[in-house]
Amino acid sequence: MQRITTPDDPVLRDLCEALRSRSGELDRTGQWPAEQLRLCGEAGVYEWFLAPEWGGQDWNEEQVVRGYLALSEACLATTFIITQRTGACRRIAGCNHQPLKERLLPDLVSGAAFATVGISHLTTSRRHLARPILTSEPTADGFVLDGFVPWVTGAQHAQTIVVGATMLNNGEPTADQILLAVPTDLPGLEFPPPEQLVALSASQTGEVRFNRASVSDEFLLAGPVENVMATGIGGRTGGHETSALALGLSAAALDYLRQEAGKRNDLVQAAEALAVEHAELKGDLLAIARGDQVCTNESLRGRANSLVLRSTEAALTAAKGTGFVASHSVGRWCREALFFLVWSCPQPVASAHLCALAGIGDA
Repeated sequence: MQRITTPDDPVLRDLCEALRSRSGELDRTGQWPAEQLRLCGEAGVYEWFLAPEWGGQDWNEEQVVRGYLALSEACLATTFIITQRTGACRRIAGCNHQPLKERLLPDLVSGAAFATVGISHLTTSRRHLARPILTSEPTADGFVLDGFVPWVTGAQHAQTIVVGATMLNNGEPTADQILLAVPTDLPGLEFPPPEQLVALSASQTGEVRFNRASVSDEFLLAGPVENVMATGIGGRTGGHETSALALGLSAAALDYLRQEAGKRNDLVQAAEALAVEHAELKGDLLAIARGDQVCTNESLRGRANSLVLRSTEAALTAAKGTGFVASHSVGRWCREALFFLVWSCPQPVASAHLCALAGIGDA
């Protein structure tokens, strides 16, 4: 397969067709999408996100968003995994440790290695616990990690996990945090079998445990510092990329709805209205990616969440009983849409959705 060099590259369309043809089986088996990720590597997808000095193409944010829209329309599970991989790569690329970058980034850009992230606990409600779930104690040449990370995608397939931990001082938590690029072959790491999820089980997202694992300071990416997630490249969480994945899934559902509307007049009005809404939201997403603040990320995410839920349900309504069969794409899309209610979903967005469900407030 040739390498993709722009979001309009025909090679991207070919890759998406290959991913789409495998998406149903991926959902049924829950197996890790090794072949899909290999195809993405061969097509140069992992080059989009990093600078030429590491073998990357350094796509701008609008190009990246357009790439994510295409990939997530074809296979949300594979695309979600790529976002976690990219988060790790960008954190590594954004650190000041040149030898570490030289060691890790070339194989990550080529697809020869896989990295993932375990940092969500630093930005969710778990950060308010009296005892942080992952702590770090300084040693003469590094850190000792103890505890667990609740949500890590593909940990058992990774060579590196970028994790965040809270520093201890005399056994007590401090305000300081660190980020580390932890090799997965270190003693003290455990990888329990991931839970079966409502959807995207093929991402094999689950817990990683650290049993006083010693990590050399050569793997330090950032910190110790307060709010370490705000430092370096890739410092955002729950940003417009997640909305891009929601819009990609919406596009798949709306394409099915349009096809059915071509055969049934009763579907035309709904299909057209949802398509207009999708186009408007996509326009705002691309504008934000270009740096035009047409709306907040929170507003964008709330609208994207609403649309992906309504568009997949509309597709299921059109499919009727056929879509309720477990092997049908429409049923899978409805389950996948629920993912956006729980993954990196800002509290104001979640609250607005609850109000909308309850029919209260302005939501």
